[in-house]
Amino acid sequence: MSKFFYIFALLFVAIGCVDDDQYIISNSASLRFNRDTLSLDTILAGFPTQTDTFKVYNPNNKSIRLTRAWLERGASSPFRVNIDGEMLANGVGIDFEIAKKDSMFVFFFLNTPEINKDIPELVQDRLFFQTEGGKVQNVVLRAYAQGVYRLKGLTISSDTTFTANRPYQIFDSLVVEQGATLKLLAGARLYFHPGASLIVRGKLQSEGSAQQNVVLRGDRLGNMLSGIPYDRIPNQWGGVYFAAESYENSLMYTDIHSGQYGIRCDSSDVSQTKLTMNGCIVHNVARDGLSLKSNKAIVINSQLTNAGGDCVSIKGGDVQFIHCTIAQFYPLVGGDGVALRFSNYDGSYSLPLTTLNVFNTIVTGRNKDDVQGLQQEKESNIAFNYLFRNCLLNTEKVADERFLNCFWEEDNPKDFSNSKNFIPVFNYDKLIFTFQLDNLSQAVGHADIGISNNYPTDRMGRSRLQDNAPEIGCYER
Repeated sequence: MSKFFYIFALLFVAIGCVDDDQYIISNSASLRFNRDTLSLDTILAGFPTQTDTFKVYNPNNKSIRLTRAWLERGASSPFRVNIDGEMLANGVGIDFEIAKKDSMFVFFFLNTPEINKDIPELVQDRLFFQTEGGKVQNVVLRAYAQGVYRLKGLTISSDTTFTANRPYQIFDSLVVEQGATLKLLAGARLYFHPGASLIVRGKLQSEGSAQQNVVLRGDRLGNMLSGIPYDRIPNQWGGVYFAAESYENSLMYTDIHSGQYGIRCDSSDVSQTKLTMNGCIVHNVARDGLSLKSNKAIVINSQLTNAGGDCVSIKGGDVQFIHCTIAQFYPLVGGDGVALRFSNYDGSYSLPLTTLNVFNTIVTGRNKDDVQGLQQEKESNIAFNYLFRNCLLNTEKVADERFLNCFWEEDNPKDFSNSKNFIPVFNYDKLIFTFQLDNLSQAVGHADIGISNNYPTDRMGRSRLQDNAPEIGCYER
């Protein structure tokens, strides 16, 4: 029995020696990293980031042992690191291996404490790796932590102003009660947690400028997929809802994007202005972009684009669009809306469309027909009044007095119509859409200058009148 054990022990030692020979222990043996600086850009202080990852490669012809990995700041580091499935306890881990020509994953996230500062603060650490041969290498972990005003279930019952000092992170929705006004100064940023909305029963005055838009978006930073930020994915938050009792709302240069919906206006007295928009963006939402139900509204110089529902939905009311770009190129599965849909009813209810004026506006998209007017048949005496003047339209060409001096996508070669009106070319892989005009678009130089004289600058603040041939839409060439 002892003889057998002795032979087995010799074999075990021999195998161990063979295995050891497969490991490189030279001090010159290096690791390779697919990124030597890991930057999370700007994150919200006091709120954990999503998990990011990188790879550690062993480029050598033998396996390599890592005796130790550690964070320079140790247990006090705000970074949390997992190497090959093992969390670094107190910022330290031991005994890792990488086979020859193989790699291992490193996962990390950041959770900084609250920061009571307006200017983002650099947060940095270094993650070190030491090989069995004694070679030490490191990667840099870096982010800028932005202090935020964190609001949970806030109801505003008196006049309140939000500034541009730092973002507002909103949980459980933000409610503006009747009789109260919420003012958003130029540059204000409202970051909504998933499911949260802005609910306005009083009044909203958003005072952005061409240089400093007010921004309403989701609070998830970082990328959902490789190279695609959460900010380009719809359904990141709720949207903006104006209740029936809310009037005289004004949105100036306000960017609303990536919500479940964009703006919803409940039915109200059409003799009072519900909403005025100038220089705004409503983009990339899962349902309707701008929904107006029996409202008085005016929309100027605004971009209303890419909605899973309709970019603009109008059911009755008194509505004007002047120098707008309404474009439906929603890229995700499930989007079946058009650019503009208007009607004088909602289900079995009649909703007179007393006025719909669409002037100097682009209405286009990827559909066969992106301008759909639906009239209630059983009540033909219900108002259904609309007028398009000097517009570029993706709909069937008609000879109709309600379409004055309009231009039709079907008249232009496919190389210069629909999505080809815009430059640069849409990047569907990265979900990047820019609605600046190509020189060969029919929209160039064909706006009614008499109307443009009243709106002499475009959404970017550029003059429309310098060449006496202003463009249709919200962007000048």
